[in-house]
Amino acid sequence: MVNLFSTVTKYLCILFIVLYSYCNFRILSLRREENARTLCGLQFQIILLIHLLFSAVILLKTEDPMLLLFYFAQLAFFLIYRFLFRRIYRNVNQLLLNNVCLFLCYGFIMLERLNLNKSLKQYVIAVAASFLSLLIPFLIDKIWDLAKYRLYFAGIGIFFLLLVFGIGVTSYGARMSLSIGGFSFQLSELVKISFVLSLSGFLYQARRFREILPAAAIAGAHILILVLCKDLGSALIFFLSFLVMLYIATNRSAYLFLGGIAMSFAAVLSYFLFQHVRTRFFAWKDPWADMSDRGYQITQSLFAIGTGGFFGLGLFQGLPNKIPIVEKDFIISAISEEMGAVTAICLTLLCLGCFMQMMMIATYMEFSFYKLAAVGLAMQYIAQVFLTIGGAVKFIPSTGVTLPFVSYGGSSLIASFFVFSLIQALYIIQGNEDEAEEEGEERESCERGGAAAFFQKAMRGQEMAAGTGKSDYGKESALSDYEDFDEEGEEDFEEEEGIGPEAEKRDLSGKEGRKKGGRNGR
Repeated sequence: MVNLFSTVTKYLCILFIVLYSYCNFRILSLRREENARTLCGLQFQIILLIHLLFSAVILLKTEDPMLLLFYFAQLAFFLIYRFLFRRIYRNVNQLLLNNVCLFLCYGFIMLERLNLNKSLKQYVIAVAASFLSLLIPFLIDKIWDLAKYRLYFAGIGIFFLLLVFGIGVTSYGARMSLSIGGFSFQLSELVKISFVLSLSGFLYQARRFREILPAAAIAGAHILILVLCKDLGSALIFFLSFLVMLYIATNRSAYLFLGGIAMSFAAVLSYFLFQHVRTRFFAWKDPWADMSDRGYQITQSLFAIGTGGFFGLGLFQGLPNKIPIVEKDFIISAISEEMGAVTAICLTLLCLGCFMQMMMIATYMEFSFYKLAAVGLAMQYIAQVFLTIGGAVKFIPSTGVTLPFVSYGGSSLIASFFVFSLIQALYIIQGNEDEAEEEGEERESCERGGAAAFFQKAMRGQEMAAGTGKSDYGKESALSDYEDFDEEGEEDFEEEEGIGPEAEKRDLSGKEGRKKGGRNGR
């Protein structure tokens, strides 16, 4: 009976994730907010259904009553997190918010199936990081002009990376994290954000070659330290984001060409310099030649994906734990084995949808600093997704990076929450100003309509007084009424909307660069 329920759940959840993915891309094409809101509401209901069904399977398979409490704790988190974000920020992008919840849902379920203790840790970190990320849109709105802090961002990033280089812990051939009191922190995940903000500050006004040099020097310093730490996956992500940001800032395709040549040369050089790079290259080129050693991880990943097929074996029916480090680098292989390749493909497409949404938000920004910041964060996100999934399916050599929100890892999870909240901040501020602009247009329209009405009253007064010699009085009375109405209306509007001479004095530096953008996803 339990196996039958597990099989039915598997097919239902595949149907639900396909429907969710359709809604995701359908929302991107809608023009009416009401329709987008309806589909976003449907998406969240699908998330709750998927979470309920998979949690029921895990509970029936393990017969552990404590997992029922864990299910309700996760459910409470999804409901409260979504409610608070929408309650605090009226114009939040619900599409990105739903996608975060869906990725977390699959991450919690898969980690709960693989290792309950790691799932509990991931849950605690997710709760803390999510509520901290709620502050980011508020802080961005208050500070706004972060471009002037570009040197501080650069200094913080380089300092953290030097700290890892000096006293970091080496694992799997690379020095990537600090260990303090039994807790491990991969600082390069957080440095990704400061790196993008720093480069945006140097590039948003750069037009000539000499103005690009400071940004290139800072990017080179970050990447060089990562290479010295042998964290080549992060170094590649940093370089790709810098290259695309440089192209967007200068609109010169020559930089992309030169960057591609430099990346190819660096790949060849790293092959001869680092032993673990050669090991991963051989494992990628022909893993079957050494299945018991260098090719073991990738061959087990391919076996898992092939065994699962399109529809998967069902939870607890596969052997995902045979893949080394499955909960981090190869989480997509475990999902594919037990939940099906269809589910893995849908999750990959949803990651692509998040990238598209980030790039759309970037195009709406007039303030070049935030345009570049959004592009840089979007490129880092999609590069990380590509490296993780590409390594798992043997499309590229494994790089040791995680899948945002899904893979196990506290530093990656915290950084992912902060990145998505920063993107949300830009979207929220755009939406608020878009609404203010619409209200201003409505006010001007009402004023024009009011002026026409008062002038008609003046003309009627003139006509009525034509035979009594009081035509001037009728006109002057109506015009006086209109002037009083216009002055009072303008004062009331300025007081309500926070504009006028006094409000202009309080306007924050740089806010003139915000773009009133689209609203799909609210």
